[in-house]
Amino acid sequence: MKTVLITGASRGIGKEAALKFAKEGYTTYLTCSNSIYQLKEVKDEIDAMGKAPCYIFQCDAKAYDKVAEMFQNLPPLDVVVNNAGISFYGLLQDMTVAEWDQVLNTNLSSMFYTCKLCIPGMLSKGAGRIINISSIWGNDGGSFEVAYSASKGGVNTFTKALAKELAPSNIAVNAIAFGVIDTDMNGHLDANERQALIDEIPAGRFGTTKEAAEMIWQLANSPAYLTGQIITMSGGF
Repeated sequence: MKTVLITGASRGIGKEAALKFAKEGYTTYLTCSNSIYQLKEVKDEIDAMGKAPCYIFQCDAKAYDKVAEMFQNLPPLDVVVNNAGISFYGLLQDMTVAEWDQVLNTNLSSMFYTCKLCIPGMLSKGAGRIINISSIWGNDGGSFEVAYSASKGGVNTFTKALAKELAPSNIAVNAIAFGVIDTDMNGHLDANERQALIDEIPAGRFGTTKEAAEMIWQLANSPAYLTGQIITMSGGF
């Protein structure tokens, strides 16, 4: 039975990805930093499918010692989805150093920790897939989202570099740069701001979490020769 670790799986893209992998018969290992009750609800949904086991962990993704402790309870993994992330919306000059550190550590350092710890198991299996969740702002930068954009830009170059290291070992590393997906991360937008943003998207709508999960699933099952890529899914934005 194949295994997948998905960080930040209590809601949004992470939750839908967890449900998709579970439906396809994967043993799922799911994490959250704070929303353990929501994550338990995700586990309940997966358990109700009756297809494969699900294990959940409350683990601060930006704390290396906590991530390392969790990995002591994990088998070698087939797929890792680095989805844990937060945003900060506001002017850079109004951002505190603590807020900057929190965004960079949650979005970028957490991915380093997970990759560092999952690679030995994938090497022992002779195969693996690492999928990093990025953003179109990591490609182009977003006004009022400098820290978030910087962290996702780091995700992109991290992905390309690590892919080169691991390609000889049959481990593919790719990222998906999502556009505007309808999740809680966009909760700061009022109705007028949402509509103005929709008007900029050629597809005429926000993406859904189920569409995002389907893209993650497809990438997890793509040929190993597809590696080091930043795949943009944005509705043409």
